[in-house]
Amino acid sequence: MQLPREVIVGTNVLGKIGEVCRGLGFHNKIIVVTGPNVYKIISNSISEPLINENFDIDYVIIEESTKDFVELVEEKIHKVKPEVILGAGGGKDIDVAKQGAANCNTPFISIPTAASHDGIASSHASIKGFKQPFSKKNQAPIAIIADLDLIIKSPYRLIASGCGDVIAKYTAIKDWELAKKIKGEYYGDYAANLALMSAKLVTESANEIRAKKEDAYRTVVEALISCGVAMSIAGSSRPCSGSEHLFAHALDSIINNNALHGEKCAIGTILCSYLQKGSWKMVRRVLRIIGTPVKAEELDLDGDAIVKALLMAPKIRPDRYTILNSEKLNKRKAEEITKITKVVD
Repeated sequence: MQLPREVIVGTNVLGKIGEVCRGLGFHNKIIVVTGPNVYKIISNSISEPLINENFDIDYVIIEESTKDFVELVEEKIHKVKPEVILGAGGGKDIDVAKQGAANCNTPFISIPTAASHDGIASSHASIKGFKQPFSKKNQAPIAIIADLDLIIKSPYRLIASGCGDVIAKYTAIKDWELAKKIKGEYYGDYAANLALMSAKLVTESANEIRAKKEDAYRTVVEALISCGVAMSIAGSSRPCSGSEHLFAHALDSIINNNALHGEKCAIGTILCSYLQKGSWKMVRRVLRIIGTPVKAEELDLDGDAIVKALLMAPKIRPDRYTILNSEKLNKRKAEEITKITKVVD
């Protein structure tokens, strides 16, 4: 199991980054990987406490979570030889930092400025340009510093997307249970229940999240972190990624638009929960309360793309058995499901 040694969630905690790095045994060079917009907002807030602790800092500015930017981070690591990599920003910034650090066998600290998906705490990263269209396992962060002041100021759409990724655990756990029953796959009760608890807490906090209350935002951040820990305990992404994630990755292969990962997972959760004979109406209602998209048109997608993604999803990871393998959908039935669940009008 790879678990963080330090997890700090709270208001005004970014200033602790220097002492956290010292406490973890780092003393010299640090590379910060972040995006151009995040750099403008937080570079001073990160640099000052690190300089006060006599760290040398280099920045790598990345724009996309692609193989090319991972290689850019690796080049910087080989040149500077830092003791630790800080990934500061949203999902793509953290994923690129995580992947680059893992490839160079360098520790990594996660500093999320938005709570858009559970990659802030997991050992998995989604990088475009590699052979597989799904997340790749590498290493978990050695520490996580989540400053709620920054996260609260991020666009609400990002927190709503993060909620979609957490709610997806309802279907992911059912798929894992199905794989145990049909394929004899390992199933970890503790990891499964930790992920499921995160989904239930976000469900119970739906109205408070929509009201943008600080305690509710903390719940979302802690739920995302707990999901990352669940994956580390399980040794795979199974507790957090099932048929709904395969659907999301299939959509990525079919169409390139601005839909967020958690938003696509939310749509997939509604569809796959129906197939599982689960509480898809409850899932849809909670997502609607939070403000996460529940209809294809909200993601600028049409019915054809949704149907194609449902049919393609089982082929994304043939080794991952889910309800989509069990049901063996055809086009007619897939179209029917999109109508019943109101994902497509």
